[in-house]
Amino acid sequence: MRARFRFIAPLAIAVALTAACGESGSSGTGGDSDSSAASGETCAPVAGDQLVVLEDDKHLQNADNVIPAVNAQTANSQPALLPALNAVSGALTTDDLVEMNAAVDVDRQSAEDVAAAWVEESGVADGLEQGSGAIAVGGAGFTESTVLANVYADVLTAAGFDASVREVGSRELYLEALKGGTEIQAFPEYLATVTEFLEGDDATQVASGDVDETLTALEPLAQAAGLAFGEPSDAVDQNAFAVTTAFADKVGVETLSELAEACSDGSLVLGGPAECPERPFCQPGLEETYGLKFADFQEYGDTGGPLTKAAIQQGEVSMGLVFSSDGALAQ
Repeated sequence: MRARFRFIAPLAIAVALTAACGESGSSGTGGDSDSSAASGETCAPVAGDQLVVLEDDKHLQNADNVIPAVNAQTANSQPALLPALNAVSGALTTDDLVEMNAAVDVDRQSAEDVAAAWVEESGVADGLEQGSGAIAVGGAGFTESTVLANVYADVLTAAGFDASVREVGSRELYLEALKGGTEIQAFPEYLATVTEFLEGDDATQVASGDVDETLTALEPLAQAAGLAFGEPSDAVDQNAFAVTTAFADKVGVETLSELAEACSDGSLVLGGPAECPERPFCQPGLEETYGLKFADFQEYGDTGGPLTKAAIQQGEVSMGLVFSSDGALAQ
């Protein structure tokens, strides 16, 4: 499971960034070259407090849309269960995830209160088919999973169920519990990640950036595991690439394709974890899928974490690897 990191305010990060980036400067394209040595300056780093994710318009990343997972036997015996959770999928967006994560991680509100407020404001609990009986919703222990588990439980309560939330740890543990159906009966999952996990062969990839194709791949795997999945939401928590809004405004870009077109002078500086220059969803994928060219790669030791975000904000890199639903992206 990917780690989640709490956003630290820019002033607090400045000291940490200076102390923790001794390995910065390793490059997939040019070693220790400084960004000023780029062949142009069009897309050189631009500092700014606010981050924005550039749209992955060619679907480089896998489709990790939030999707309800339930015990298949429970779904069969409780016909109102999946329709209630599908109501959540029909309303939930990535912006909602960002705002809810920020409310918990930045504003220090409780996950329960944040979930209850979203359910009330979204209206998803209105007019639901009614069921009954106890349903335990699992959560994986990081902010987003806890919030979503509480959203699911609140909506199931509105649908007549006696719903509760139970923290159940890693995917290896909670999927087994979900298959068994005694400890938990429902869980907020991520489409591509759970598909790959159930398929289980690291040598093959059955998930993709296409939601429908990934769903098709998931169906037989779910059936074999004794699981049932609802409808995927528009909300996505996946690897993404962020720039400062000041950079986006200066260059005039909203998508990665626009970035590639605007930054042909090779002045981009990319920031991310040490494995980024080798991973197909990071630097090589950006180069092959979008034709992006980089002047340098700066290494930071936290995947999508505070050091990488601080580097973008402080103008150390033009763009960096983040998670698409990070609370630090809240406007």
